[in-house]
Amino acid sequence: MKKGLFKIESNEKLTRDVFEIKLRGDTSAITAPGQFVNVEIEGLYLRRPVSVCDLDGELLTLIYKAVGKGTEQMSKMKKDGKLDLLTGLGNGYDTSKSGNEPVLIGGGVGVPPLYLLAKKLIGEGKRPKVILGFNTASEAFYGDEFRKLGVEVLLTTLDGSSGIKGFVTDTIKACGDYSYTFSCGPEPMLKAVYGAVQTDGQYSFEERMGCGFGACMGCTCKTKYGYKRICKDGPVLEKGEIVW
Repeated sequence: MKKGLFKIESNEKLTRDVFEIKLRGDTSAITAPGQFVNVEIEGLYLRRPVSVCDLDGELLTLIYKAVGKGTEQMSKMKKDGKLDLLTGLGNGYDTSKSGNEPVLIGGGVGVPPLYLLAKKLIGEGKRPKVILGFNTASEAFYGDEFRKLGVEVLLTTLDGSSGIKGFVTDTIKACGDYSYTFSCGPEPMLKAVYGAVQTDGQYSFEERMGCGFGACMGCTCKTKYGYKRICKDGPVLEKGEIVW
């Protein structure tokens, strides 16, 4: 974990309430896709956890949804402003277990960490496919960015306004054979994916966090191997240890 000031390079709206912010600073503590940062918001006591979307040297990309006071404040921040971040939080995804043809499954703001994961898998010579799930076409984002990596993208929307109509689990059948699953999204989606796939996998959980680095025990959850802190021992859990 490392604390540092980051300069805002850009802060752009992707959809009605989803934003992409690019920051420049010391990213050396970020070592795996699926890790997150904790952002300090002026005037608010608790930091806001945001998954790492992309990393290129000192340039850090975060995608967040403006759903409360803190993230709404973030959405109004301008270029050249500064943000105080804790970086290198969480365990991230372990790509060594993926096999050659993993499928990456993201729902809503669970999509961003899969982008850096896809880049890492491709760099290892693997051929990932990506399922992106949204409620409707107007909420969809980053499909083109994944395609530019050379990844096959399967888009699904609940109302059928774009891609395959239904849930991400309805789209898994269109992937054909795959070796492993990586997932990130709301817990109901993760539970549905868990029941729908036959392979092993890793699931990134969202929990309300106090400190973000394991001190307050506020995000502790039960696993088959005892209690774990989502912020420190997670947010990524192995399929075999999850207790629903």
